[in-house]
Formats: sequence, C-alpha cells, structure tokens
Amino acid sequence: MTQLNTAPNIAAPDDVNQMLIDAHDGLNDEQSMRLNAKLILLLSNHIGDQDVIAQAIASAKAAQ
Repeated sequence: MTQLNTAPNIAAPDDVNQMLIDAHDGLNDEQSMRLNAKLILLLSNHIGDQDVIAQAIASAKAAQ
C-alpha cells in the first residue's frame, strides 16, 4: 500500500496557493464549491490510488 505523502512537496507553495485563490476570483459560493469538487475529482483521478485518496480524506477530516 502506498502512503500519503504529507511532507512539503511543492517547489513554490505560495504560487500554488495564489493560483487556487485566483481560480475562485469572481465566483459565487456555488460556483466555488463546484470548482473545488471538480478539482478534487481531477486530482483524485491523477493520484489513482484509492488507499492514498482514503488517507487524504481521513487526514483532511482529522484537521477539522
């Protein structure tokens, strides 16, 4: 089983954060939620490992 990588792994995290913020600019709440849902599905497909996705969901829920 592959483990979820939670160590810093993005070369320019501030740039990625800004891209995410910019992607939501001008969207209403419903559009923003749809964008997030589509992004989650696209990235989950890219990961392609159900166990890793389950770990990510559990980690995100625990952080609430």
